[in-house]
Amino acid sequence: MHHIYHTEGIILGSRNFGEAGKHYSIFARDLGMITASAQGVRKMSSKLRYVLQDFAYLKIDLVQGKNIFRVTNAGKTGMLEQITKTPETFAVFANITRLLKRLLAGVEPNEALFTDLVNGLSVLENLSAQGGPALGWEEDLRNIEAIIVLRILNNLGYIGENEILENLVKSPFEQNLVFEVSKSRTHVLQQINKALKETHL
Repeated sequence: MHHIYHTEGIILGSRNFGEAGKHYSIFARDLGMITASAQGVRKMSSKLRYVLQDFAYLKIDLVQGKNIFRVTNAGKTGMLEQITKTPETFAVFANITRLLKRLLAGVEPNEALFTDLVNGLSVLENLSAQGGPALGWEEDLRNIEAIIVLRILNNLGYIGENEILENLVKSPFEQNLVFEVSKSRTHVLQQINKALKETHL
C-alpha cells in the first residue's frame, strides 16, 4: 500500500509526456520542490485537466514512485487565482516561479519559505484585484517582487545579518512592507544581486 501525501503546492511549470500525460514541477509545502506526473490529464475526459494548471495553488494528493511522484487527486484552494488574470502581476509571478525552479532543485521541505511565498503572492493578488494599473501601480509591483525575491533568498540562507533589511525579511509579509521597501530599494536590489551571484546558478 502506497503512502498518500496530502499537501498543498504551487505548480511552477509543466511539460507533456506520452500520449496524454504531463510532468509537473511543484513546490509543495511538506515536500519541497518535486516533479510529479499525471497520466491521461490531457484527455478531454480528465477531471484534473482544468485543475492541474501552471501557476495554480492547489490541495494535492501524491504517491511517491520509484523516481517521481504521481498525482492521485487535486483540488483548488481558491487562492492566487487572480494573479494570472492581469498581465503585469502574471509577469511578476512568472519571474518568481523561474527563480524558484533555479534555486530549489533537489531542496528539502521548507515550510517557512512556502508560507512566506504564499503570503507574498497574496499581497500581489490583492494588487491585481484592485482592478489593474493605477497611480504608483508599477512601483508597487516592483517593490512586491523585490520583497518576495529577498525573502526567498533569505529563507534559503543567502542573505546574512543586515540591519537595514531585518524588518523586510522578518516582519509578517503584509501590504505595509511594500511602502517600507521603497525607502531602501537600492540597498535591497544590491543585496539581491549579490546573493544571486553567490548562488552560482
